[in-house]
Amino acid sequence: MSKKLTGIGASAGIAIAKGFRLENPDLTVERMVIDNVDAEINKFNNALETSKKELEVIKERTLKEIGEEHAEIFSAHLLVLSDPELVDTIRQKVNSEKVNAAYALREVADQFIAIFEGMENEYMKERASDIRDVSQRVLAHVLGKSVVSLTEINEEVIIVGEDLTPSDTAQLNKDYVKGFVTDIGGRTSHSAIMARSLEIPAVVGTKTITEEAKQNDLIIVDGIEGNVIISPTDQELEQYRRKQVEYEEQKMVWAKLVNEKTLTKDGHHVELAANIGTPNDIEGVHNNGAEGVGLYRTEFLYMGRNELPTEEEQFEAYKKVVESMEGKPVVIRTLDIGGDKELPYLDLPKEMNPFLGFRAIRLCLEKQEMFRTQLRALLRASAFGNLKIMFPMIATLEEFRQGKQILEEERQTLEKNGVKVNREMEIGIMVEIPSTAVMAPQFAKEVDFFSIGTNDLIQYTMAADRMNEKVSYLYQPYNPAILRLVKMVIDASHQEGKWTGMCGEMAGDEIAIPLLLGLGLDEFSMSATSVLPARSQLASITKQEAEIVAMESLNKNTADEVKELVRSKFF
Repeated sequence: MSKKLTGIGASAGIAIAKGFRLENPDLTVERMVIDNVDAEINKFNNALETSKKELEVIKERTLKEIGEEHAEIFSAHLLVLSDPELVDTIRQKVNSEKVNAAYALREVADQFIAIFEGMENEYMKERASDIRDVSQRVLAHVLGKSVVSLTEINEEVIIVGEDLTPSDTAQLNKDYVKGFVTDIGGRTSHSAIMARSLEIPAVVGTKTITEEAKQNDLIIVDGIEGNVIISPTDQELEQYRRKQVEYEEQKMVWAKLVNEKTLTKDGHHVELAANIGTPNDIEGVHNNGAEGVGLYRTEFLYMGRNELPTEEEQFEAYKKVVESMEGKPVVIRTLDIGGDKELPYLDLPKEMNPFLGFRAIRLCLEKQEMFRTQLRALLRASAFGNLKIMFPMIATLEEFRQGKQILEEERQTLEKNGVKVNREMEIGIMVEIPSTAVMAPQFAKEVDFFSIGTNDLIQYTMAADRMNEKVSYLYQPYNPAILRLVKMVIDASHQEGKWTGMCGEMAGDEIAIPLLLGLGLDEFSMSATSVLPARSQLASITKQEAEIVAMESLNKNTADEVKELVRSKFF
């Protein structure tokens, strides 16, 4: 008798293989009074050094196989192991209380984890999982237990676990690991993002997979629908093997579109661009046939380190991306720190509502030296290709004007010093705040383009934290209120002869794509692996029929009604 579980499809594809239960070693610790403090501290120091060496190896492998953005996770892990507040506190506890290193480590790490988990800021909450991951590794070495190494798997398996840590996911060899299933997690967790980069089918958040699946059970992972089947029947096996073949054939069809323009069925062209986090992501942009970079998130240059990146470091990173795109547009967002992303070395004040607080352009306009350094690097890189700059989190015209004025001052200084810049470079803004969407006709007279950041626009419009599971039902991209705001922005830009793009998750959503086409969106920017499916979908739709459905959707009452309308017309 088969068992079916439903979770969140975190990475598309179908995988069929026997289950490999990720059993963590028993790290039970008892408090022991010790006589030889030095020996115990040495035991801790040795475990620390072994863990650092292991993480360096994992980091290098991740850099080589997945990319710089994911390797930064392990830079953060290494920083945790070098944090004197953590490691010195453990040594002091051993010394002052004469307790064993394992107990001191567990006690101190648990205190740090509790502090971070209690924070409202999502970025800081993620640090709790980093400390847990890293401290378990050190603790295993202190106890003389072997750390599970997924690199040693040499047969086809589906990994089953409560959760996969970033270091677990980075060790997956896709030749053998065909998929994974977890009890907890969401689409935006580290492991889910890395699974998509590796193109390994994954379902997360099943709640009970570790209770239901035994070692070596045959498992089907449907990362498209978010389903998992344990011990499937012959009929189910046959059904999913067909589905697996169909999906692989579909991928081959999409692959043929790599060098094609993005045209609708009636010949209307839209631009399909990719979102990136680091220069290393450019390979994925080219492999998936994106027509540009619609969002380069520059904050990854600033994260996982102890100080601000220099102007030269930034210039080289921006130049590399711009040159490699060979004249195709590259939209680079200025530093967007705050909300769920923090830089410990800036020592910013703790806030009750960080998503509504001192972040993005607000931070940059106050910390102008940091902002000007980035703008100089961007201006210098603009001479090497089709670079466009956009400011995030703009709420008022005054903010845009101030940002543009600072940019202009830096341009004049560079030119006086004989530095070449592109004087025709476009300057735009992200539309993430409802006030900006409502004022779009006024903004459109002064900006060169809009890029709609739907992740924040939806949460601000619906007054619902997208990270909060209790109100996640309000994260509704198809809600008529959101569609009306999107239409206002697009119409305002076209009225002034400007263009509008979208770089939020909604741009690559198969239900949203016909609606956005019908509303007149000019550029869709998404994860690189979504580009070819989106191109294929757009080729099957006419602009005219999309416009009719989009207009009809604006008059619907609920997000579900809009979804049903789109499904009835295009699926």
